[in-house]
Amino acid sequence: MHEEETEKADEQRVDRAWRFFDRAREVAKTNNFDYAIDLYMEGLRQAPDEVMEGHGKLREMALVRQVRGGRKPSMMDKIRFTRCAVAPARRVRGKAPLERMLNAERLFAKDPDNLQYAEAILTAALAGDYKKTAQWIADLLFQANTAAEKPSLQMYVLLKDSYEAIGQLDRAVVASQFAVNLKPKDKALQDEHQRLSAELTVSKGKYDQQGDFRESVKDRGAQEKLQSQESIVKTEAYTVSAVEDARKALAEGPNVPRNILRLADALSDMEDEKAEDEAIALLENAYKARRDFSFKQRADQVKMKQLRRRMRSVQVVLEAGPDDAEAKAKLAELSAQLNGFELEHYRLCVQNYPTDLQVKYEYGLRLLANKRYDEAIPLFQEAQRDPRNKISAMDKVGLCFFLKGWFTDAVDVFTQTIESYELKDDDVAKELRYNLARVYEEQGETGKALEIYRKIAQLDFAYKDVGKRVDNLRKKST
Repeated sequence: MHEEETEKADEQRVDRAWRFFDRAREVAKTNNFDYAIDLYMEGLRQAPDEVMEGHGKLREMALVRQVRGGRKPSMMDKIRFTRCAVAPARRVRGKAPLERMLNAERLFAKDPDNLQYAEAILTAALAGDYKKTAQWIADLLFQANTAAEKPSLQMYVLLKDSYEAIGQLDRAVVASQFAVNLKPKDKALQDEHQRLSAELTVSKGKYDQQGDFRESVKDRGAQEKLQSQESIVKTEAYTVSAVEDARKALAEGPNVPRNILRLADALSDMEDEKAEDEAIALLENAYKARRDFSFKQRADQVKMKQLRRRMRSVQVVLEAGPDDAEAKAKLAELSAQLNGFELEHYRLCVQNYPTDLQVKYEYGLRLLANKRYDEAIPLFQEAQRDPRNKISAMDKVGLCFFLKGWFTDAVDVFTQTIESYELKDDDVAKELRYNLARVYEEQGETGKALEIYRKIAQLDFAYKDVGKRVDNLRKKST
């Protein structure tokens, strides 16, 4: 009975983790990567050894974040998550292995080329006996070291020891061989390689695996699959393999929620309408059977993904023929479908996750786009409690007041937001000042509006229509 209770508790923790992973992926689609990292951390705290949906997807997102200009860990991050701001990255804070692992992985997500963070993850995973995670990060380090212009002998030795510690003797033998190749006259390395090779030979059930890992290093197809987590766009072969693996897992555990979600994700990743329809049906059936909103939420996300892809296809047609009336009508139809679907989706998200400030912000954006200002304002006001969306939510409150014609209130909100925002010359700062100037212009306070437009033009003359507005207001004042 005790074992059943433990198994049930473990399953509940994993299910909670998947909810965090699910929300993290949704948030990442809005380019709010740092918040998504926080959500992944919460999920991994519940299920530290969840590689595919946790560590792997976080790694993929970290690479996307890096490509889109995401900042590396700040000085405050380094002080908070390492023992010293200038210490080597592997010296992460944390008494418990899980705390050290998560702190290192948070930093690695913001600086995905810094292999010292990866080493820290490996060391902590070994200490916490998170074997799947240890193998995942060790494989990543092995790939990186092998591809380096000057591979590190010390890294291969670390990998050898790590693989042996988690019982992966085949990998330990390969790592030791690479170490010997770098320093062929080192007798200690040779003896260690011979010892590991002998242990692998007599290790029942593992002898036949030696060739598999060696070939994965040599064989291009296997290497591409191994490295697919490093790619922002998965290869077709990998997505097919992921679907097959997920189907097997679901067949073995049909009542395990994470198996349903895993197959749905794998099908969705194929970017194929038929596969996506299967994912939607799978999720909707799970929702009907369990009444767990997370399944419906995921199904709706796949549907919205389909609608956006169909819109992109029609937009390509319009780019080729701007006067195509049929394409224009189709685009308008799809836009209306997506708009209505998103409104209902986020309404239900707010209803089912009443404490989630991110979904309130997202629903507010849809209400604002549909000119439902009175409904949007309280959502944006609540969303301000989330530091990640505070400034943007304040800006949207001011915009709602402006569009309602409450100009004095809009001035107050925009002024307060500008004073709260530390940066003075980035796009957010320019947007806030531009909105304030628009309110002054509508109020007839052209002098105040002109002064703000001029300051924006001095920073960025091409920003929106500030140049034109400056010219128009100057003509009016003469």
